[in-house]
Amino acid sequence: MERLGCHSATQEYPHPFIHEVKLTRAQRIRGVILGSVLCPLRIAMTALCFLVMWPVARLRLAGLSEEERARPVEGWRRRLLHPLMLWLSRLAFFFLGFLWVEVKGRRADLKEAPVLVVAPHSSFLDMVALIPTQLATVVSRSENTGLPVVGALLEFNQSVMVSRTDPESRKKAVAQVTERLTSDGYWPQMLMFPEGTTTNGSALIKFKPGAFLAGLPVQPVLLRYPNQLVSEAVSKGGGEALWHTTSQLYTNVTVEFLPVYKPSQEEKSDPNLYADNVQKLMAKALGLPSTDYVMEGRVPVNKLGEEDLPALDRMIDRCQSGAQGFKASAEELTSILGLTDGQMAATVCDIYSKDEVVDLRPIYLTVAALSGCVGFKSLLHTAFTLFDGQGRGSLSAEELTDLMAALLDFPQRHTAELHAQASGRGRLTEESLQRVLTTHPTYRSVADEYMRPEEAGPRPADGEAVNNNGSVSDGNGPLRDNKKFE
Repeated sequence: MERLGCHSATQEYPHPFIHEVKLTRAQRIRGVILGSVLCPLRIAMTALCFLVMWPVARLRLAGLSEEERARPVEGWRRRLLHPLMLWLSRLAFFFLGFLWVEVKGRRADLKEAPVLVVAPHSSFLDMVALIPTQLATVVSRSENTGLPVVGALLEFNQSVMVSRTDPESRKKAVAQVTERLTSDGYWPQMLMFPEGTTTNGSALIKFKPGAFLAGLPVQPVLLRYPNQLVSEAVSKGGGEALWHTTSQLYTNVTVEFLPVYKPSQEEKSDPNLYADNVQKLMAKALGLPSTDYVMEGRVPVNKLGEEDLPALDRMIDRCQSGAQGFKASAEELTSILGLTDGQMAATVCDIYSKDEVVDLRPIYLTVAALSGCVGFKSLLHTAFTLFDGQGRGSLSAEELTDLMAALLDFPQRHTAELHAQASGRGRLTEESLQRVLTTHPTYRSVADEYMRPEEAGPRPADGEAVNNNGSVSDGNGPLRDNKKFE
């Protein structure tokens, strides 16, 4: 089966990560008047509803052992508490202004499709899709378990939890999801947002393969907000989405169940192909373009591959340019990354810096790792050279902390032990750092999971190798090795 065409962001196909609510003066005035009354009232009623939901959620698993919690809840806990929680959830969304939830199509039963894939994913308010799906099990960030009430609701849902900062957590979550989907009806139906992040709803971004790894049928579910103003407001996410949504007299939402998608044998053996084809099908049904954009490493990027190499070259050239060094403004970043939209560059700057300029080094390392065109040793060599400010051939403890934060894309505050292990004869060299990172269990798993090994390894029979981002090499080795600093 061939992949259907994709689009990149252009004027015709808007950028999916730029959120903008366009209000006329009359709409702003009406929003302030209605919002000053409706918003506090609705939030208060919703909060009251959540306070009632909290003890119900805790009661469901109360008194159960860890072994019992690892199995689907049955008996009176499900027969009594599940309908009650479903009713309270619908009441909460009613208080938020979702007076009606229009449902189109027929929801497939568990045997027909063990997983429902919902798109587009615009904000936390998309959880309204749980109502017509009878509170299907979801996948959520483990960080959410610490949130008041939300943690209890996730526990009630028996959600699969995954940590973005723990490499082992992703593997465990994949194994858990696969186990549930292949349990032949033992576990309840799952609901997943395959985009993996929120967008403005103007296009479907590249689907992640998690929901498709088991190779089982899925049911696509479309989420629409017919009111254009509400649709734009919901896509903003966070407090702004809550304000604009609760300031409306009511919010329209349509949940449409498409026919079950049964994968071909080729799709079963290639989850990325399966995900791509379902994405194209859903985009066509929504009347939206499908794009290769993904959100990885906190950076919204297009499908990575050979076309991204000029941007990598420009970033390295800038880092070697002397006086200007590693810093760049949003305007300069637009040119360096080859973007056509300055607002996108400003968004990247906001992600990586609180100042008007941004450090190019972590951006380079993120894009290089995601491209699949740079091996771990080459990437580490570049990172070491970038952070060896004095050209001594060794790193200080502070420089190592900065390097690891840029390489792993989240702050590293406990690198003293790593520095001690890698410091032979009092100096931390590139070779000693590489040795520790490739033998330390945690760091080694990061390298294995997120970065292409230096050696290409066995090739598929057709002579093409697909990396974890879907970009293709020519079967004769990597498209590029990083030689800039060698």
